[in-house]
Amino acid sequence: MASSRQRNWHTILTGMILIGANLKKESETIARWYSTKVDLKKLRPMILKRIENRAKDYPIKAMVPVARDVLRSRLVLFHGVSILIKFFPIVTCKFCPEVYVGEKGHLIRTCSGYKRHLKNQVHQWIKGGVDDILVPVETFHLEKMFQDVIKHQQRFDFDRVPAVVELCRQAGADPHDPDLQPDSWTRLSSGDPVFVADVLSSDDLRSIAKETLGAWETLRSGMEKLLLAYPVKVCKYCSEVHVGPSGHKARLCGVFKYESWRGAHLWKKAEVDDLVPPKIIWHRRPQDPPVLLDEGRNFYGHAPAVVDLCARADVVVPSKYFCMMKVHGLAAPARVDLHS
Repeated sequence: MASSRQRNWHTILTGMILIGANLKKESETIARWYSTKVDLKKLRPMILKRIENRAKDYPIKAMVPVARDVLRSRLVLFHGVSILIKFFPIVTCKFCPEVYVGEKGHLIRTCSGYKRHLKNQVHQWIKGGVDDILVPVETFHLEKMFQDVIKHQQRFDFDRVPAVVELCRQAGADPHDPDLQPDSWTRLSSGDPVFVADVLSSDDLRSIAKETLGAWETLRSGMEKLLLAYPVKVCKYCSEVHVGPSGHKARLCGVFKYESWRGAHLWKKAEVDDLVPPKIIWHRRPQDPPVLLDEGRNFYGHAPAVVDLCARADVVVPSKYFCMMKVHGLAAPARVDLHS
């Protein structure tokens, strides 16, 4: 019995020794692989030359028409929104970024207060403007895409321009090209341009809203194509955007927001919403009460601010927004029992 146990232990120990020897050989192989000496001074000219050659591939000729369409759609979008807000007033909260299309606002308690020190408070509404619907996103203006990284002490040496315009400029479109102006602005039924009219009919407003909504969709779809071809970065912790293969080194993270962090940005790949924020707001449906109440917040829908503004002019919005807007959803009960 004792001899059999000794044989078993001998077998186990022998196996462990063999396994340990194999692991040692593998570790030595990995160590030899990673310990290979590389002269970075010799590789640096090769890396710089590769970056220089890469810059010759930009701008991509096939993407120039896309960039031009984006700039043209952007002009139409701003023009249409500036007209529609004169007939469909918008309000914004005094203490938070909440926006609502309507004269009096809603009573939904979603205000977080200044610097987000409060929670679930009633909004205090003031008159809004175009920037509340089309949120401005700015970035540093670069002479060329592949240039030296902007350092912190150089942050005042570069102009700040709209991120969409900067991306389109690097994609080969000239923002100051007069040919980018729309061929013909939306005109009234009488033939007069809309920017000289103070009173518009429902048909005129519907035509303007339809053109504005089309420009919104063209702008976002064009930006999606450009982001597939050109590198754009966004900070993980704030909304800072940089158009280029690598972000800048200006330590501005949190300076323009409520965050207390004052450090370098942590960059990641940007999406369409980072350059063209949709600004999601509450959407009032025909079955909803005239003023949205806090008790029915689970029944109300949402929509991008531009889409909701155009919908007020009786424009049929794309079906992809129906789920978000809860178009066919139930109306909130007249009185909701919060204790049930």
